[in-house]
Amino acid sequence: MPHLSVNVNKIAVLRNSRGGALPSVTRAAAICIEAGAQGITVHPRPDLRHIHPADVAALSALCRGQAEFNIEGNPFAPARGAYPGLFELVRAARPDQVTLVPDADAQITSDHGFMPASDAARLQPLVEALRRHAGRVSVFLDAGTVDLHALAALGVGRIEIYTGPYAAAFSAGSPAEALQACARSAAAALAAGLGVNAGHDLDQTNLPALCAALPRLDEVSIGHALIGEALYDGLAPTVRNYLRLLRSTTGGAP
Repeated sequence: MPHLSVNVNKIAVLRNSRGGALPSVTRAAAICIEAGAQGITVHPRPDLRHIHPADVAALSALCRGQAEFNIEGNPFAPARGAYPGLFELVRAARPDQVTLVPDADAQITSDHGFMPASDAARLQPLVEALRRHAGRVSVFLDAGTVDLHALAALGVGRIEIYTGPYAAAFSAGSPAEALQACARSAAAALAAGLGVNAGHDLDQTNLPALCAALPRLDEVSIGHALIGEALYDGLAPTVRNYLRLLRSTTGGAP
């Protein structure tokens, strides 16, 4: 079944809104891992609105030998202030996966992916450098993107399909076209020898249909909805609910 990687950015947002150390990002991540989550994701940004460099170091140590650690970020965003840049964070933490996302500073959240046809050349030296310090490199792409052989040639290991439009279409009651776009990208990735991740706005209602449409999905990264649902049901039970959904949808082993 697909692995569940829990994005803990929202825990850091809550902590930073008050200052201090509570709630603890590492304790939340530990609870997720204890409940069965196979991965932890963070997306540090240059303005340090949530995840800080110290969180990256602490989570790297926590995950080692227990769960995959995934660092997301814009590889073209330069270091500034206390933000050392994505490459330095990856070099120090040596995560299992680094996911490249073309988000600008002003974005509230990621809302589009890279375009392999036009971005592969400028990504090449960054992918080569990051592969020396991360287990794999994944690239965030819009659903429907199918020209993926250039990414495979760079040494990229996986793509992550941006599922925001699918989630919006699901909420509107018409997900078929968006699901087909996700499926086209997944098929193209597999044909190019790449693994397939998916993430953004996934929740317990729209996840089963996505998994059914992408039977060879490797990983889903879920943060905002999962943390929101955990406010009502508790963090560990919510993680277990997601794992139960993934298992029942794909028929995979725990």
